[in-house]
Amino acid sequence: MLFSRESGILLHPTSLPGKHGIGDLGPEAIKWLDCLAEAGQKLWQVLPLGPTGYGDSPYQGLSSFAGNPLLISLDLLVKDELLDPEALEIIPRLPQGEVLYEKVIQPKQALLQKAAQRFLYEVPVTRLKDYVSFCEKESWWLDDFALYVAIKERQKLRPWSDWPEEYRDRDPEALDNARERLFDAIEEQKALQYFFYEQWATVRTAANERGIRIIGDMPIFIAHDSAGVWSHPELFKLDDQGQPTVIAGVPPDYFSKTGQRWGNPLYRWDLMAKDGYAWWKKRVAKTLEQVDIVRVDHFRGFAAYWEIPGDEPTAIHGKWVDGPGKAFFDEIVKEFGKTLPILAEDLGNITEDVIALRDGFGLPGMRILQFAFGTDPMKHTFLPEAFVENCIAYSGTHDNDTVCGWFHDDGSASSRTSEECETERQACLEVIGGDGNDIAWDFIETLLNSKAGAVIFPMQDVLGLGSEARMNTPGNPSGNWRWRMTEADFTPEMIKRLAKSIKDAGR
Repeated sequence: MLFSRESGILLHPTSLPGKHGIGDLGPEAIKWLDCLAEAGQKLWQVLPLGPTGYGDSPYQGLSSFAGNPLLISLDLLVKDELLDPEALEIIPRLPQGEVLYEKVIQPKQALLQKAAQRFLYEVPVTRLKDYVSFCEKESWWLDDFALYVAIKERQKLRPWSDWPEEYRDRDPEALDNARERLFDAIEEQKALQYFFYEQWATVRTAANERGIRIIGDMPIFIAHDSAGVWSHPELFKLDDQGQPTVIAGVPPDYFSKTGQRWGNPLYRWDLMAKDGYAWWKKRVAKTLEQVDIVRVDHFRGFAAYWEIPGDEPTAIHGKWVDGPGKAFFDEIVKEFGKTLPILAEDLGNITEDVIALRDGFGLPGMRILQFAFGTDPMKHTFLPEAFVENCIAYSGTHDNDTVCGWFHDDGSASSRTSEECETERQACLEVIGGDGNDIAWDFIETLLNSKAGAVIFPMQDVLGLGSEARMNTPGNPSGNWRWRMTEADFTPEMIKRLAKSIKDAGR
């Protein structure tokens, strides 16, 4: 099995503490790993690490292969003499507990550009050899990504489907001219990817040296406005103008009368099958270069996915379409071996075919303790007594309210009525025990003592925070992905408490 009585914490790198407005891959990331190790944790789960687009969502990335430049540590660039210390003064003083993207992005991008220029044009040639090797090794995705970003910036960040026709349709002569004209901007983007991967490699090595495995995240669908769709439009269901003819989402359910219209273009699975899903194999391999275990978001889409006509305003008028199923994972097994380092996000409308696909390849699924007490028709599967060893159990995810926020909600912070909130509270206390005064820790202790092979807690639950610390509210287009931990939050006393609970539970 993939997990053997382990415990870990979910915290995206943007939520790490630090002085430059957003968490990054510098010294604070190493301090974080030291705290995890001291607290007896063996797993660190992160969200997708790619560059974000509209809404700052890591699930709507500009690339499936690139890293997010906003995660690059400015302090490490100063240490490498790519920035002068005084250059960092352009970063405004910002609150410690929140990422204000609108105030962080512009000054940080300016500093990153300055560092890239110095690296490319001022450092000794001998130092560039590793960079050249990186560019050659990663050219299969890096060349298109850097060109995509360079053109996008000159097109005022418009989606690629709104670019002039010669760029939109990838006219070879037009792209050759763009490569020549935008050479400096393209090289700067490549340098930033080099910085990211260099810094992330240091973080991952430090994690593994401390006995910590990193769980990454790979959304099944990718953003329409991304380098991946622009560079390989033949793999997606698009019209002649590059617009999706059908899009991804989920149907109406207990939580949404109109379903969820995600807008991601859908794959041409029949075409992908002809070369043994080569694009997917590259994607999985690249993700496994970054992390030890991959959480596949919306796993059920491999069995069947909800297909919505591209011009529909909601997800109501869609239909279920068969996914690639077993044939896809047979190919993945051929490439990566029988024991796949994959975690299936098997939440939502889960049917027998989804369960058969998950269990047929021995993939651990997810159990969310918050879901055990509400109206979810599958809520019995989220009770601790129903856990199996080959699963990973959570107090909540990045899409949930915090445990404290959920427990103390009176109906104003969710779609539930006050009566439903009270019913769930009482059902929760019957299972968890206690009086609710330390509900987040009650959840942690319950999960630690369950039979689940692994348990994960969002850092907000470890800290006992309320709804103000929620990471994401699905359906809310703004104000998400902002929460940050401060340096003083993870106290020595809290670390000792967590370590003791881990030991007492035999994890």
